[in-house]
Amino acid sequence: METMNTKNSSIRIVPFFAVMMAGALVAFLNQTLINVALPQIMNHLHISASTANWLSTIYMLTNGIVIPVTAYLMSRFTTRQLFLFSIGLFAVGTLICAVAPGFSVLLIGRVVQAAGAGIIFPLVTNVIFVLFPPDRRGFVMGIFGVAMNFAPAIGPTLSGWIVENHSWRTLFFIILPIAIIDLIFAFVFVKNVTETSRPKLDKIGVILSSLGFGGILYGFSTGGTKGWDSVEVMTTLAVGVIAFGLFVWRQWVIDHPILEFRIFRYPVFTLTMVINIIVTMALFSGMILMPIYMQNVRGFSPLMSGLMLLPGGVIMGIMSPITGRLFDRYGAKWLALIGLAITIVTTVALTRLKLDTSFTYVVTIYTIRSFGISILMMPIFTAGLNDLPLAMNKYGTAMVNTFRMVAGAVGTAFFVSVMTNKGIAHTKDIMVSSQISPADKIHAALAARQGTVMGINDAFMVATYLAVIAFILAFFIRKTIPRDSLPENTAQQVKPITES
Repeated sequence: METMNTKNSSIRIVPFFAVMMAGALVAFLNQTLINVALPQIMNHLHISASTANWLSTIYMLTNGIVIPVTAYLMSRFTTRQLFLFSIGLFAVGTLICAVAPGFSVLLIGRVVQAAGAGIIFPLVTNVIFVLFPPDRRGFVMGIFGVAMNFAPAIGPTLSGWIVENHSWRTLFFIILPIAIIDLIFAFVFVKNVTETSRPKLDKIGVILSSLGFGGILYGFSTGGTKGWDSVEVMTTLAVGVIAFGLFVWRQWVIDHPILEFRIFRYPVFTLTMVINIIVTMALFSGMILMPIYMQNVRGFSPLMSGLMLLPGGVIMGIMSPITGRLFDRYGAKWLALIGLAITIVTTVALTRLKLDTSFTYVVTIYTIRSFGISILMMPIFTAGLNDLPLAMNKYGTAMVNTFRMVAGAVGTAFFVSVMTNKGIAHTKDIMVSSQISPADKIHAALAARQGTVMGINDAFMVATYLAVIAFILAFFIRKTIPRDSLPENTAQQVKPITES
């Protein structure tokens, strides 16, 4: 399918999709690049760790505010307008970060970056479902999954190498030309593929959504460092939960919601959403716990820690289009079951970590675990969206991405808390049973490392339980037949694009 006719023009599919993929790739790559560079940024800008952490937190918070509104934006603006705006905004934000003279300007740059990046993923997903017929969506979503899975995996490795040899600004100067070139090509190849209307923007809903998702994301992302009994954390979470509850109620009762919660009436979408949330939490358990084990316990450098994650990311990137093909042929159920079975076995293997566990063992198990997760992530995402009418896809995409982000923040905070609390308890037990005095710094430090390892093992055991729950739920997935009609009074019908 080289070209496809819309109402006004013929679209060259390959360059169109390649341009959007490139935009998604740099957006995903940008999410994980900065984490490894934070220590160098702290030294250069003379800021504390808690202040520097805002560079990651603000990116996530801005995404949490922008993504729920993308369904409205995709109804109001054309594909071309929205992509040019989002990649252009991302490029501007990257430039601001690259030349930022101080922390405040760097933080503003991260906000601008995140605002552009938050639009790109839902937009690309929606375009895929508009352009491609149901029997090809799995493969194309698999190609898109290369960017989603591979970029975050190479981010820490690339960042680790750069900050060991160059300034942290180099990170942004590498991304900037890619974003600018993609913007130039977008002017040529990106066309309009969706119909637009002038829906009314629910301003109260935007405020409630921002307070709700922003409060929840911030509360969970800072709870592990500031303490769950912190007044700030408890207040933020309370405001977030209350605002989110009011937001959900409002979306049910108004005529033009920002997020269409009525899509949860579609059973396969709802089921795959729950599985997606659980798998995302399990995925983040490995992404957050393994670097802690490699660096804090084993003493490896950030670069070596990134190299440990790299093979898993490469496998996920390679497998994504393959599993897409398999999904088109066999559906999501058996892919999800096989992938979750592998995830369960390998996560159990990660509950056996010790102070002297070999680097080879860790890399092998983590890579196989990534292989298992790669088999199921995109198929369940695609199966859920296939259960929705085409005009509801933009709401489904926004919903899945919003809740995956919340699941990532909650999962990260949850597993770090389990690791920390269990680690402290194990350390105390070891010191008591071995009669180690706190004054004996050498043996106390060894006990702390051993306690941390045991805490990490406990956290992975909790991740195993979550994977088992997802495995049981996967038995209820049925093959979806993409719908081509909408229930009345839910959203405007958009005519699908057909192949010429």
